[in-house]
Amino acid sequence: MRQLLDTVRPKLVLIEGSDDADALIPHIVSPKSKLPIAILAYTTDAPVRTFVYPLAAYSPEYQALVWCQQNKCKARFMDLPSSVFLGLMDRDDGTAVLTPETQEKKDKAKPAQDDDDDDASCAPVVEDVPKRDSVYDRVARLAGEPDYETYWERHFEQLRGENSYLNAARSYGEELRSMEDFSARQGAETLVREAYMRRKIQQAIAEGFKPEQIVVVTGAFHASALGPEHPAMSDEEFAKLRQREARMTLMPYSFFKLSSQSGYGAGNHAPAYFEMVWNAYNEDTAAMLATQFLTSVARELRSAGTFRSTAEVIDGVRLAETMAGLRNSLPTLRELQDAAVTLLGQGDRSVVRESLLRVEVGTAIGALAKGVSQTSIQDDFYRELSRLKLEPFKTGVKRDLDLDLRENRRVKSAEAAFLDLHRSGFLHRLAVLEVPFAQKATLRQEGTTWAERWALQWTPEAEIAIVEAVLLGETIELAVAFKFKQQLEKCVSIAEASTIIRQACECGMSASIELARQTLQRLANDSSDFTALAGATYELGLVVRYGDVRQFDAEPLKPLLEQLFLEGTLSLVGAANCDLAAAKKMVNGMNELNKVALDYTTLIDEPLWIAELQKLARADHLNPLLSGYACALLVERNLIANDELAKEVSRRLSPGISADLGAGWFEGLAQRNRYALLTRLALWEQLDSYVGSLTEEEFKRALVFLRRAFGDFSPQEKRSITENLGEIWGANADQVSEVLSAELTDKEKKKLDELSDFNFEEL
Repeated sequence: MRQLLDTVRPKLVLIEGSDDADALIPHIVSPKSKLPIAILAYTTDAPVRTFVYPLAAYSPEYQALVWCQQNKCKARFMDLPSSVFLGLMDRDDGTAVLTPETQEKKDKAKPAQDDDDDDASCAPVVEDVPKRDSVYDRVARLAGEPDYETYWERHFEQLRGENSYLNAARSYGEELRSMEDFSARQGAETLVREAYMRRKIQQAIAEGFKPEQIVVVTGAFHASALGPEHPAMSDEEFAKLRQREARMTLMPYSFFKLSSQSGYGAGNHAPAYFEMVWNAYNEDTAAMLATQFLTSVARELRSAGTFRSTAEVIDGVRLAETMAGLRNSLPTLRELQDAAVTLLGQGDRSVVRESLLRVEVGTAIGALAKGVSQTSIQDDFYRELSRLKLEPFKTGVKRDLDLDLRENRRVKSAEAAFLDLHRSGFLHRLAVLEVPFAQKATLRQEGTTWAERWALQWTPEAEIAIVEAVLLGETIELAVAFKFKQQLEKCVSIAEASTIIRQACECGMSASIELARQTLQRLANDSSDFTALAGATYELGLVVRYGDVRQFDAEPLKPLLEQLFLEGTLSLVGAANCDLAAAKKMVNGMNELNKVALDYTTLIDEPLWIAELQKLARADHLNPLLSGYACALLVERNLIANDELAKEVSRRLSPGISADLGAGWFEGLAQRNRYALLTRLALWEQLDSYVGSLTEEEFKRALVFLRRAFGDFSPQEKRSITENLGEIWGANADQVSEVLSAELTDKEKKKLDELSDFNFEEL
């Protein structure tokens, strides 16, 4: 293409791309722009629609723009405006806009539309064809190539004769058109685009440019359809196209994202490799491409700790060149991959998979000069990124960031003293806006309020999400505040309201905290759902704990915490009259309320909580799992003595008690404080006596519950139980230990396998 431009020396170059992106051209070719980058178009109102037009250094569109800049030639885009492309996206009902040439004929054939159908004047309905192999897959198969990219690289990229590529591409485009179904949505919209591109060509000629002074840069598919023998789109026809109000901006892009958009003819799975190809041909070093590629793979392997010798690289180059020679070509990516697996992976693809990805796809992320972004929220995002010293984390490689939210007293300024706290608020705000830049990780030490760990990785999707958020507000903070307000206006659950309070606290947004507090207060007055009340109480307790470290006044939240705890406590016993599915959810709620009771003893009514636990622990008519769990909480608080526990176990596991009730109660008891249970021999004596008293049928029923109760005990805990039972049965402790340590016999292993496959629930 650049050779053609050098020969023709045009005065105007028209390039396939939305024509309202012309204002972005100076920024695209700016020396401060680092590729890959992309043009992003988005609607200015909901529902948000976006499309992305990526550019790499080897993109013909980009090289055409660079040539025009270097040669003082005018450059323009000539495809449909972004407003039309985004308008077409709204037609998600399987319809498409037809070409002006076929519009009248289709209008006559279709049924009459209702008067209130505002689409009737825009486009008749065209049904999509069923999904099938793409035309590119079929072309590759006909050529005997494993995939389309290999076909293109071997049969087009390697053409070096004068005009050979230009002629081959034009013929290829004509053949592609003969295989296309223009009655399907994609084909019909393509004809609309081509009519508009002819319109732009005619407009340029009307301005005074001679046809021989114009070069059109477009896909081979369109080349034969842009001549004067086809009519251009009229003003009336253009007015009929559905449009959405749209804006455009530039955004950094990544090779990784570019590789994932290769499902059409202009994309590719290996952008870093094709940049390598582009550079090799421009530097006249194509003969060394195989050596450069396999050397890069070997270097990546060595960096990962797998050594490969220079001799293996040389043999790999020879193998790739030999395989390509059988097809009378230079090595393509496919031959290079096969050679890498065979020689550097020694036949195992998994050995070289990661290294191949790094060389083929790469980790490059583009960059733009400051101030190029056209939306206020993007500018705000990049200002915050700089202020919070997070710019080094804007990379395609995932990096961990540990934050200490406490004041750093070793620095001079207040900004530096609370840098990590401000970082935390910013990252939490992005999470609320669903910007996929940072993901919070779990800390080893649960419950730590002053420490956070985040995993940060930049993707083009993050930039798109930021742009879409401009519909919520002009800055990150305003957008988050508006989203919280929207959620609270629709909120009907105290669980959701309490979650928003926590999120607003983590975001450092006091006004949103107060708004959420008012919503939660209103909803709490009408709620009697124990699980929801417990969850909301726990969430609010976390927020109150955050008070000092996150620098906000938690005092207004404390009366609400007290109220929620009281309501949750009083609803415990009544809610415990439930089935097993509901009981499992209540166990989590009991655990949450118990944590709040331990953390805020001076704020809430802890004696009332203990009294309600005791009622539930003694109750025979309520869910046995919950009664057992209440008993476990009391044991953990040292509120049940050994003899009292033994009596309760004896009562619960007496022969007259149903197996479902007795074993279910023990399951609840066994869910907490295992050490305390393991050291109480009287408990195991009662359990042993209980199991021994069961009939065969009762034992089968109890087995289901007991197996579930012991299912998540650790091997060491199970060993301690067995040693306890050995002592009860009068066995020597050393003998028990010896038996437990012995290898299983073949018969025992077989029996264990049978038990593992057995469905105990059928009992």
